[in-house]
Amino acid sequence: MTERLSVEVAYARPERQWLVGLSLPSGACALDAVRASGILAQCPELDEAALKLGVFGKAVKPEAALREHDRVEIYRPLLADPKEVRRQRAEAGKRTKKGG
Repeated sequence: MTERLSVEVAYARPERQWLVGLSLPSGACALDAVRASGILAQCPELDEAALKLGVFGKAVKPEAALREHDRVEIYRPLLADPKEVRRQRAEAGKRTKKGG
């Protein structure tokens, strides 16, 4: 096992994205990487207590242990519930078919 881990932290807004490479002590967790990345300080919309994180597209808890070359992803909150959006589209489609 290595003494240090090489990992990345990724976050994206519609207008900008961050990809920060880090070297962390072995045994570091996902939240350690986010804190060390400096992204929280640059993005006031992120609430450390409510972060949704993943590693290579798979959701993980903030305390999840990291492995060499992991990419920790910070997910933005959804603007709309996907189920509700689909329901609204289906309703709009029904109205269009009846009216046409």
